[in-house]
Parts: sequence; structure tokens; C-alpha cells
Amino acid sequence: MKRKDFLTKGIVGLGAALGFGTLIAHKSKSDQNSDQEQTDCELSPRETRGPFPNKTPSDYVRENIIGDRAGVPLQIKLTILDRGTSCDPLPNVWVDIWHCDNHGRYSEYGGQRMQREDMTQHHFLRGRQKTDANGNVTFTSIFPGFYRGRAPHVHVEILSSAEKSILVTQIAFPEAICNTVYTTENYDGIKYVSNSADGIFRSSLNQNMADSVKGNLKSGYVLGKKIIV
Repeated sequence: MKRKDFLTKGIVGLGAALGFGTLIAHKSKSDQNSDQEQTDCELSPRETRGPFPNKTPSDYVRENIIGDRAGVPLQIKLTILDRGTSCDPLPNVWVDIWHCDNHGRYSEYGGQRMQREDMTQHHFLRGRQKTDANGNVTFTSIFPGFYRGRAPHVHVEILSSAEKSILVTQIAFPEAICNTVYTTENYDGIKYVSNSADGIFRSSLNQNMADSVKGNLKSGYVLGKKIIV
């Protein structure tokens, strides 16, 4: 039993024994809403930048990060929230994202154990934007593929306006949608590591998972995710 639950149940039980349990046990609707907000306002998990982070993010201030890559369209809508202010939107911070292409390759890297193919002269699927007054940014991309040892994912880093790193995290995808996308002609089938078997997501999958991924193969998909820093 969690300490908070233990204390709550203990106080309610004591109140009942003293004859005024109903006065303690029943919370107002506003109190219940406040408790729910506190529960939902949990820091997003900190994750590794991975072996292929952005090298010069200031060069990629742009919404459309597709470049010359092929794949199912994906719009990535992120909302950055500040836990220090009870999860109010966090404006004027940098949001960097990067992910692999439809065949699991990252731009700017190559000739190494994890990526043999040389992509050092390419700069696709990397981008940076500043959040608006509502803490929002949107990137136009393609649905990422996958590579050996990892479930499909997108990397995200939040930085202050002075470019000091605040949080590095990753976003996971629903497997049912991955299975739909990966059977199309531009992808490599469904031989990817499951979310539950992924070493990065294993201990924090619920928080890593996209809040929503909606759409279809014809029109593309829209990913929504709140990131709490």
C-alpha cells in the first residue's frame, strides 16, 4: 500500500471510530479534481539520447523534417508542460526531435556497428522549434521505421531558451498501428522489438507511449503527446 493511501485510509478509519467519519471521508468535487491533476502531473521519463543525437540542432529550425524520405505521413503534435507550475504550458522553450527513416536509418551517421550505411551527408528527420504561448509545437514527418534491438520510437529533447537541456525523452507507438504501417510498400515488415521487450521502455512504457495516434494510411497519422518537464 502506498504511503498516501495508508495515511488516507488510516485517517478515515479513525474518523469513523470517533463518529465523524463522513465529514472526513467525503471530499468536495473541487478537491477530487485537484487530486486528479496532481496524479496526472508526473514528470516524463528521462531517456538516453541514443547513439544518433542531433549534432547541430540550431541548423534545423523547421516544421517539415521529411527531407527526401519516403513513408506514411505523420504529424507530431507536442505540448510541453511545466510540473513546477502544476503543469501549466511552458512557452518559449526549444523542442528538438529526431528519428530514423522508414528503413531504420538515421541521417548524419554511418560506418559504424549500429548503422553500416553511410548517411553522414544527409540531414533528414531532424528538427527544432520553439513552443508557442500554449506550450505547443508541431512537426511534419513520416512514420518512423525501426532498427535492430529497439521498438519504434521518436527522440525528443526540451531545452531552455538559452539552449540548456531540461529533459531528454522518447515516445513509443501503439503496436497495432505499427503493424498496419509496416505492411505497406515503403517499410520492412513487422519484425521489430515489441514495446514490452524494449530495454528503454520496459520500466516506463505507460509514460513513454504516445497519448494518441489517429489517422489512416491514405491521409496519414497524427501523434499527440504531452511532455512534462
